[in-house]
Amino acid sequence: MTDVPDLDAPRLAQTLAEVEDALLSRWPETRLEPSLDRIRAFTELLGEPQRAYPVIHLTGTNGKTSTARMVDALLRQLDLRTGRFTSPHVENITERISIDGEPLDADGFVRAFNDVAPFTHLVDAAEPHPLSFFETVVAMAFAAFADAPVDVAVIEVGMGGSWDATNVADGTVAVLLPIAVDHARYLGDSAAAIAQEKAGIIKPGATVVVADQEPDVVAVLLARAVEVGATVAREGLEFGVVSTLPAVGGQMVSLQGLRARYDEIFLPLHGAHQAQNAAVALAAVEAFAGDQPLDGDLVAAAFAEVTSPGRLEVVRRSPTIVLDAAHNPHGARALSQAIDDSFTFAPLIGVVGLMDDKDAEGLLAELEPHLAHVICTQNSTSRALSADALAEVARTVFDEDKVTVAPRLADALDQAAALAEAGEAFGDPLGSGAVLVTGSVVTVGEARTLLLPPGARGGRER
Repeated sequence: MTDVPDLDAPRLAQTLAEVEDALLSRWPETRLEPSLDRIRAFTELLGEPQRAYPVIHLTGTNGKTSTARMVDALLRQLDLRTGRFTSPHVENITERISIDGEPLDADGFVRAFNDVAPFTHLVDAAEPHPLSFFETVVAMAFAAFADAPVDVAVIEVGMGGSWDATNVADGTVAVLLPIAVDHARYLGDSAAAIAQEKAGIIKPGATVVVADQEPDVVAVLLARAVEVGATVAREGLEFGVVSTLPAVGGQMVSLQGLRARYDEIFLPLHGAHQAQNAAVALAAVEAFAGDQPLDGDLVAAAFAEVTSPGRLEVVRRSPTIVLDAAHNPHGARALSQAIDDSFTFAPLIGVVGLMDDKDAEGLLAELEPHLAHVICTQNSTSRALSADALAEVARTVFDEDKVTVAPRLADALDQAAALAEAGEAFGDPLGSGAVLVTGSVVTVGEARTLLLPPGARGGRER
């Protein structure tokens, strides 16, 4: 790393709280100025740490974090040291930067911040706009991975692709997960328009692993691949899911990879979409690893240890409480299909809290056939859609007597649990009710904090 300049640099942080305060004082993740100039200037000052290792780069509307965790698990089974950057975090900011499957601990995150902090003010002074929260954390991850050092970095795009701060890294493998309309005010109001932005992570000579997409999205991605001379592997053609069978705690899957077929793989995650994510992750790692098939036992071992907090995660029994971070109609549709495939809850009570820029009506409409009652709540962030505003939308989707307002999430959880336990009130004398918490990663993260003891949260994928 370049020597720290002898200038009036910011004071180094002593605690994780000080790091969070410093980061949150910057532009929030939702304030965008489409340019890579700041992050390029920043990484140049840091010595281009993102060039120190090969990168597997992931974008898409839904499924990025789960797939990134699967890619990471497979790579570690190949005895490769991994770095993984994902966003947003579910509970703790340290989750965003992982090395060898472990999020940085508080001290490690402070060190990562202090490594880059002396250079932030130089970029702030030189550029028309200051570095954002997200740009700073991305640079922290790049530098931490170079310092480790890692053999390969798994990098999840924050939003979009072309102008995302992670795109100063060039992926050896570019992964395009399903693309649908989300963040329309920033990325475009059609899937094809959004695909134009996300296709920006496809770099010359890369291998592009493309999940199942709408035809107009495929056309955009293929055009970009041809333009830059990238090799394309498409789900349903070169790789895909052969079969799935529900199993206790997840599902048994057979996957056709790029190099071989892998049968009888236990995936401890629910939902057909997670099986598809597994096929994409497998293809990405095969593309990265070379021309030979992966060892089947290693593949099985990798998938068996995968976790994805807040993604159809059962966190409590009696009644069952399930957390899922679906935050747009596309994600809610996958969630609904997974409920049909993997669970038999009656009644299912929804606790829903969204951000104010999301398609609340579209998300609720996807969930309506499954929810006997919905409790509208809100998370603690300033971007949260108020519980009352959400309820107004909910009453256009559900019968009015099926909608309750509970602004405090803890109250919403208590009320939902009571309704789920009183199954006979909904025509189910067995009382096999459950609670589904959904609508936002933040809502799910705050629920997870309330529902799980600290020792059961976070940690390595095992």
